[in-house]
Amino acid sequence: MVSKAALLACTAATVLAGAFLTAATWSPAGADNLVTHHEFQVNCSPSHHQPDDPIVFPGLPGASHDHTFIGNKTTNANTTLASLQQSGVGNTTCLAPDDLSAYWFPTVYNGNQVILPNFAQVVYYKSGILDYTKVVPFPPGLRYVAGTVTATQDQFQNAPGAIEGWECGDSFHNWDIPVQCTPGSQLNIRYQAPSCWDGVHLDSADHKSHMAYPDKTTLTCPADHPVAVPMLEFKIAFPVSGDMSGVHLASGRGYSWHYDFFNAWDPPTLAALVTHCINGGLQCDPRGFDLYKPDRGTVLGPNYRLPGRP
Repeated sequence: MVSKAALLACTAATVLAGAFLTAATWSPAGADNLVTHHEFQVNCSPSHHQPDDPIVFPGLPGASHDHTFIGNKTTNANTTLASLQQSGVGNTTCLAPDDLSAYWFPTVYNGNQVILPNFAQVVYYKSGILDYTKVVPFPPGLRYVAGTVTATQDQFQNAPGAIEGWECGDSFHNWDIPVQCTPGSQLNIRYQAPSCWDGVHLDSADHKSHMAYPDKTTLTCPADHPVAVPMLEFKIAFPVSGDMSGVHLASGRGYSWHYDFFNAWDPPTLAALVTHCINGGLQCDPRGFDLYKPDRGTVLGPNYRLPGRP
């Protein structure tokens, strides 16, 4: 459970984060009349794959289907918030050395061959609600599973978050892995996570109930999950094409796609990116820079760290 003191500290960190910006601190009152984006990217390469899941099967090595891990290089069945934080700055495949979070998803196979992404993958941090100025950073240790391993094809297609489905070449909105992809193309999947938190629990028995999706009509968080946190959207590409008849997930069919997130960001760094990019209505790269609004400045230095950090 998260105390009121912890929530206040998180809010304070968000305010403090403005001091790290390299351009004039932006206030929500100065939002553009026309804002089409409110996001920043986190780019992370695969680090390893193994049959572990520290959220669903904590402390039980080998108990899960195989997962591909990006982010924190130490993630395994025994991972905890403390182990992620203590792994050390830079012990991550993400561009930002202070993002020690763990991200993972079911491994893709072509027959018996493991297919790992062969370049840095994109995880978007977005606003899932209409009033993007009210999004706050994840509390340390928040973790959840997005998607359902036992989903039917219909459930996958009609998931509560926006879903693009599987795509490759000029084939889009497939609700299972296509049986044929244009040779030389890549298999892609995009899937959105819930972005409304109950404000109390860092996890729940089903690893989902402490989180909820915004109301589709009003784009607001429900009363029992009132805290708007960043909406993660995994955009993952796998280097496989041509005959796809043998391509499958470690968890089963394509509609069993899901992913896990375990937050271990450095709080001031995450707060600075949320404040500047999401609350600021910007379309930021991993440094917190909006190419289309360069006058707004950036958040992180050339080393992808807050200014003043080596």
